[in-house]
Amino acid sequence: MNSAIPLLVLCPLQDEYLTQLSAAHDVVYAPDDARRAQAIATQGGRIRAVLTIGTIGLTAAEIAALPALELVCALGVGYEQIDLAAARARGIVLSNGAGTNDDCVADHAFGLLIAAVRGIVRLDRGCRDGLWRDQLTAYTPTVSGKRLGLLGFGLIGRKIARRAAGFDLEVGYHSRGPKADVPHAWFDSTLALARWCDFLVVATPGGPATRHLVNAEVLQAIGPHGALVNIARGSVVDTSALARALREGRLGAAGIDVYESEPHRPEELIDLPNIVITPHIAGRSPEAVQATVTRFLRNMQAHFSGQPVVSPI
Repeated sequence: MNSAIPLLVLCPLQDEYLTQLSAAHDVVYAPDDARRAQAIATQGGRIRAVLTIGTIGLTAAEIAALPALELVCALGVGYEQIDLAAARARGIVLSNGAGTNDDCVADHAFGLLIAAVRGIVRLDRGCRDGLWRDQLTAYTPTVSGKRLGLLGFGLIGRKIARRAAGFDLEVGYHSRGPKADVPHAWFDSTLALARWCDFLVVATPGGPATRHLVNAEVLQAIGPHGALVNIARGSVVDTSALARALREGRLGAAGIDVYESEPHRPEELIDLPNIVITPHIAGRSPEAVQATVTRFLRNMQAHFSGQPVVSPI
């Protein structure tokens, strides 16, 4: 294999990971719109592989401007903004990082769930301001022993379900169809799942097909004692409906790692005390990012050695 494959990297990477890619390939690093446009315009003719992420993607026009392109990889599991049809029409191989950061995302989902339901962030702030337990007029609910609904039951959903067992949570899920190899109840719609569960965790892919799948009706069904957690994509949840439900007490709490306004903060949610927000970090840890980079390098090596990629889309 020629180790110096011209590689266009569109996603931001910390130096230690970029160094690993540069050691193996001829990297053109373009992690923002301006550098991306310039790189494609000036070097597009020689690029043979692209590394991106689902929320950044790769457009049909960009694919057309890369005549030597053979391989497009999503660093993580998501690939919703990659124009798959345009790539496949050219015979370009597609791969992602499925299975590389599932544990990290599942851990974070539970962190958000516990923080949101137990009110840990606002209790932390209160304690720093001198609040003591006996001043509270109400306590926050127990997490264990409740019903956990999973919207999406892929690799990450399964990892969340495994963790739920440790909290004695009854698990139900909605996906395109029931899974024969799991003991959990399947629900035929998002709304039916929301009516059943105490806590709804969103773990479904993004894209047009799932946009605002969690809407005002679904949030109302979760209820004033329930909670929503989103570690999938911000587009799946109607932000305005979420803000209204939390503000009006029709939804008890929420913990979100993703939001529609990314990378800008979700202004409608910022002043609400019953939500915990993190900056799309659920899948990022030293271990998880290294696993995604290692998978990408394996996919590169496989393809440019004439073998099938490890994790095709």
